[in-house]
Amino acid sequence: MAEVEELEHEEQNIEKRVRKKGKHDKPKPWDDDPNIDRWTIEKFDPAWNPTGMFETSSFSTLFPQYREKYLQESWPRVESALKEYGVACKLNLVEGSMTVSTTRKTRDPYIIVKARDLIKLLSRSVPAPQAIKILEDEVQCDIIKIGNLVRNKERFVKRRQRLVGPNSSTLKALEILTNCYILVQGSTVAAMGPFKGLKQLRRIVEDCVQNKMHPVYHIKTLMMKKELEKDPALANESWDRFLPTFRKKNVKQKKPKSKEKKPYTPFPPPQPPSKVDMQLESGEYFMSDKKKSEKKWQEKQEKQTEKSTENKRKRDASFLPPEEPMNNNSKANNSEDGKNDITELTQSLKSKTKEFKKQKKTHERVNAEEYIAGPSSIDKPAKEKSKKNRD
Repeated sequence: MAEVEELEHEEQNIEKRVRKKGKHDKPKPWDDDPNIDRWTIEKFDPAWNPTGMFETSSFSTLFPQYREKYLQESWPRVESALKEYGVACKLNLVEGSMTVSTTRKTRDPYIIVKARDLIKLLSRSVPAPQAIKILEDEVQCDIIKIGNLVRNKERFVKRRQRLVGPNSSTLKALEILTNCYILVQGSTVAAMGPFKGLKQLRRIVEDCVQNKMHPVYHIKTLMMKKELEKDPALANESWDRFLPTFRKKNVKQKKPKSKEKKPYTPFPPPQPPSKVDMQLESGEYFMSDKKKSEKKWQEKQEKQTEKSTENKRKRDASFLPPEEPMNNNSKANNSEDGKNDITELTQSLKSKTKEFKKQKKTHERVNAEEYIAGPSSIDKPAKEKSKKNRD
């Protein structure tokens, strides 16, 4: 019990002890000042470093041969831009290199790093007017290497084109949303802009090339975030409920047909018969060369005759007339129709003979045309004549 009480007493003493702060840990008067914005990047003032640099620092980079003519034309502009910051630059066309170095007039110690980024961007096909903007304090650059992310060259070209989009529409949308300048060149993506935009852009580029997410989905989320930034009520809240969630859809691939497993047997499969074994079975092995050649020639002749007969049959088949379809039903219908016509004819002839006999009795002349035309046309004039006779 006594030991437990001692341990509790020691813990209380440790809690009471106040940690002694060093010189750098002392509270500053500007720590709690609400008027100071610690995220803003202040422009460098030469009065902060009046003595300049004690030692010279230099950086050099190589450039491809196709950039030689353009760099030679735009070099005076680059030289004048670096002269304002007290940085010397040199273009070596023999070695194909660009060099920047500090001078006694250099005041900003970080400007040499900016100058290094400038020559790096110029060597990666960024236009000189755009590359010179890197010397400003607010602008940073990032060169994203995408060549090693995909092994297959065809896939790499497709995914790089996906990043650019049709008529470079995807690239323009990303430039507007991230406030960055983007240039896709070869196996690298050069970007210039603020730190926040560069961070977003690196993630988008890597996700696109690694096939994790399409850049269009990233554009949708960035547009949503831009709209949510306008609402001050949501400044201290989580935006996860507003942002869209995208799931990767895996297309089901056709499974290869698995071969049926044969039952396991400890014995190896039977050895196939060799050519000599087959000749021994057929008796060809003991035949002379002359008989072998005769047998081969005979087999060849048999094959030729078979082939010729087959070809002749195919040729003759084109001259044979096609078989006409025999419809039994149509024949039966035709016979029935014929029978009906005969019965009608016999009835009409009987009726005409009766009328002819009647007309003979009355001793009247019969007109042949009226008789042939039909009984209806004969009836009318006969009736009219009978009426006249009565009168």
